[in-house]
Amino acid sequence: MLAKRIIPCLDVKDGRTVKGINFVDLRDAGDAVELARAYADLGADELTFLDITATVEERDTFSSLVRRISQVINIPFTVGGGIRTIRDVGVMLEAGADKISINSMAVKDPSVIDQMANEFGSQCIVCAIDVKRSLKGNWEVFIAGGRIPTSIDALSWAREVQERGAGEILLTSMDADGTKAGFDLDITRQISDALTIPLIASGGAGTKEHFVDVFTQGKADAALAASIFHFSEIPIPELKIFLQNRGIPIRLR
Repeated sequence: MLAKRIIPCLDVKDGRTVKGINFVDLRDAGDAVELARAYADLGADELTFLDITATVEERDTFSSLVRRISQVINIPFTVGGGIRTIRDVGVMLEAGADKISINSMAVKDPSVIDQMANEFGSQCIVCAIDVKRSLKGNWEVFIAGGRIPTSIDALSWAREVQERGAGEILLTSMDADGTKAGFDLDITRQISDALTIPLIASGGAGTKEHFVDVFTQGKADAALAASIFHFSEIPIPELKIFLQNRGIPIRLR
């Protein structure tokens, strides 16, 4: 069985790392470069950088900050936010990203997934899917940093994303985001069962047990978290030992 991955996430606004609850009420969480360096040193398996207002502000991702981060880490590095074209992907890869994450643009024009996968390879393309449970009980896809509902069913969209060539899905539950009440295991498991590409679960991590749950009940391949790492609530080395002691295949240093 492949080792499960622990992935800290840097949500960046105006060049600073921030964290909120349910995608709002953002607070400062520190310098992105220094946090990135620390996570690489602590044994994070990968690092994700999301420029959370690039799409809404209709601007490109901060490539200079991406470059600075890439120079201080030695782990796989995914970058997202404001990526719309083949050229944008090239700029991020040239700046030091190993993978790019697309969300809003993929929903607006799904053919960009095919184009990017054909140009750079599926292993390079992560499709981020932000979801929220609707009043009807199904899971709806949101775009623009969680600001715009799309009426698209999350499970159907995940299947299409895979068919178009994305190599991985980053699934974020907006309902659970920042609550520290646990990952949304239901939708995580549904999408994991339906797909063959890796699934990264995001939103809701608050305890070490939540990671056990998302890897076993949720069947996620990786778990992404932010505030519990940024504010030193759960040290990554301690989390990894905890997971290993509970039979979760994990990569220790």
